[in-house]
Amino acid sequence: MPDPAASPSPPTPPTPPIPLAALLADRNLGLRRIAGPPDDGSRVVHWVHTSEMADPYPYLLGGELLLTAGVQLTAAYADDYAARVVEAGAAALGFGVTPVYDTVPRALVEACDRHGLPLLEVPPRTPFTAVARGVWRLMAEARHRELRRVTQAQQGLAAAAARQDPVPAVLHQLAARLGGRAVLFAPDGTELHTTGRAPSPAARTALARLARVVNPAPGAPDIPPKTAPAPSSATDTADGTRLAAYALGGGQGLVLGVAAEGREAGDHTITGVAVVLLSLLTAPHQGAAEAGRSAALVRLLLGASPAEAAPLLGPGPWTVVHARGGDTPFAAGALGMALGSALVETDGAAVRVLTDREVCAQPGWTLGVSGPVGPADLAAADTRAERALRRAEATRAALVQHREAAGTGFTGLLDPEEAASHARARLAPLAGSPDLVETLRAWLSLHGGWDRTAVALTVHRNTVRQRIARCAALLDTDLDDADVRMELWFALRWM
Repeated sequence: MPDPAASPSPPTPPTPPIPLAALLADRNLGLRRIAGPPDDGSRVVHWVHTSEMADPYPYLLGGELLLTAGVQLTAAYADDYAARVVEAGAAALGFGVTPVYDTVPRALVEACDRHGLPLLEVPPRTPFTAVARGVWRLMAEARHRELRRVTQAQQGLAAAAARQDPVPAVLHQLAARLGGRAVLFAPDGTELHTTGRAPSPAARTALARLARVVNPAPGAPDIPPKTAPAPSSATDTADGTRLAAYALGGGQGLVLGVAAEGREAGDHTITGVAVVLLSLLTAPHQGAAEAGRSAALVRLLLGASPAEAAPLLGPGPWTVVHARGGDTPFAAGALGMALGSALVETDGAAVRVLTDREVCAQPGWTLGVSGPVGPADLAAADTRAERALRRAEATRAALVQHREAAGTGFTGLLDPEEAASHARARLAPLAGSPDLVETLRAWLSLHGGWDRTAVALTVHRNTVRQRIARCAALLDTDLDDADVRMELWFALRWM
């Protein structure tokens, strides 16, 4: 038999516990408490286990309602049996009368009283499976209440974070949800904000000390010398009050402390949401780059031209990305993070990202990428990224990057102004018909593929045929001629 003192106690099952009183209150089960200490409401059940073993200790995790009919129980062994059940950490013992015993043995009742083990009488009409089912039902109800409470708390905390004074508002909301005290500690341990029900002086002192555990102050006399990284959270109990301290993110040295007399399911989750919100709300102000980008947006909203606002974004070079994909409400933001940018915009069908980093393919996304440009050329880069995305979708590629041909190869031998003038003259019959120009561009880039062009333009293939035929008629040329296609392609690139 293993020595319980030599090995750590195994954890209780990860299920929402239910008060033993709630199980006794179920009239359908008809359970009756006949021994054990008075119920103060703290006794909870984590699990149900049935065993007729003479010694059930090796088979218990702790926190169970152990059910038995006493098949191997004798009056002489009743005291040892109750002691072993208590040693195993069971929450209570349920004894089923009949068919082995007509009544609960008196020796067992007295043993449970001596060892402080709640003893429940299970009537003959209630099978053990009904007791187990009752426990599972109460656990499901407890889980539902917990989820509803957490959801309501999250909504309240989010609304508080949107207020004009978000930090005190979030602390007040947290204290109200926990029914206790919420304190924001400065790096030196002083209380910056505090709200809620005041704890006892002893608990308040203990909470301040706990805050220094997660953020030790240099030279603090009551904190041991730092030999390892400080924990991100710590808990304690003082004067009957449960205490917890959490280090906020952002490297500011701030600590959230909470104190509450009781503890309910979901408290840790609710506090975790508050920690995240407070970490964001107390984070350092935006740096110069972010400030410049915000200034660019403000300038645009106040009527400045894009050319005037673009330099505030920074020298770049900048790359515009058009993307489709992602199947969650936060997919656009996640893509922006993956591409190293917070400059993200979406219209529900496509996502646009402006980034100053190199772009690579992203799982689950189809990307069209412009070439790197300066701030003044962002509008043109946006158009190129859109075309690249269409080509990526048509060719089923994960990423297509626009390649700027001007200034390289044969085009580098041409005078830009003369080339642009020739392009305007060559494509003059299509002026005023942007759909025809874009269809011709896509069709040529996809080597005359009707279906792929239709996919790229999100139109029917017959529409593509009709537009290309119209282009051929207006340009009075044979689009099946390779030389004509090459000439038109260069004209479109220079246009």
